[in-house]
Amino acid sequence: MRIYLTLLLALVPCLGQSLRVMSYNVRYPSKGDGPDLWDLRKDLFIESIRKAKPDLIGTQELFKLQGDYLVEKLPEFAWFGTSRRGNSEDEHMGVFYRKSALRLKEQGQFWLSETPSEPGSQSWGMSLPRMVTWGLFEKNGKQFYLLNTHYAHRRQDEEARLKAAAVIVGKIKELRPGIPVMVTGDFNAPAGGAVHQAMLAAGLRDSRAIAGKKLGPEGTFHGFKGKAGEARIDWILVSPQWKVKLNETITFEEGGRYPSDHFPVLAEVER
Repeated sequence: MRIYLTLLLALVPCLGQSLRVMSYNVRYPSKGDGPDLWDLRKDLFIESIRKAKPDLIGTQELFKLQGDYLVEKLPEFAWFGTSRRGNSEDEHMGVFYRKSALRLKEQGQFWLSETPSEPGSQSWGMSLPRMVTWGLFEKNGKQFYLLNTHYAHRRQDEEARLKAAAVIVGKIKELRPGIPVMVTGDFNAPAGGAVHQAMLAAGLRDSRAIAGKKLGPEGTFHGFKGKAGEARIDWILVSPQWKVKLNETITFEEGGRYPSDHFPVLAEVER
């Protein structure tokens, strides 16, 4: 009887199984990064992901060569996303998922502008196009959405960031009702500020604020120095269906070298 029960339980999908989600600004391959050039840190970047064991990653500042390198070295992952120009050049909001854990059902993108369906569009005085890559995933028969983004970066872009938040909130309202949502991104705005509050006012919750366990420093940008300021500008936001077991700001390094100028953020969630 005990053997039969064990086999029966093994056949039942574990709906409460944890999902490890990461938001990672990988730093684009700038020729001016000196000792932190992409070619000198790309294997450290791969090792940081291998150690964190995420199931799902929303990246920012990703170029195609970086995304392709990740799946070459970690073939258990697949990735998708177009660039902010609407092609394969420039920054991607690439989304990576572990093929054994998740099934991608739908995918798409929109731009943070007054014309969200227009590739490469920009508004509100932003210096660069900004966008969202999204996917509808299935795990153990249950579906959820991930939206991944990177907001405008300049100090004078606060209005643009607030407008971008309104675009994302509007798009979330258009999604299929009842399906949980997660939003990953580099928001270039501090947690607790106006942009953050605009997202929370729409019903999203900050995974770090509600996590059962918090690890790592509060700040997330460190400029390859390893010491972040107080501002937490990289967030993982979740709809109320999710329980957050862990939120960690990952400070992985080797010999004082870091895989990016941002610390990646990891949340372990379940529902």
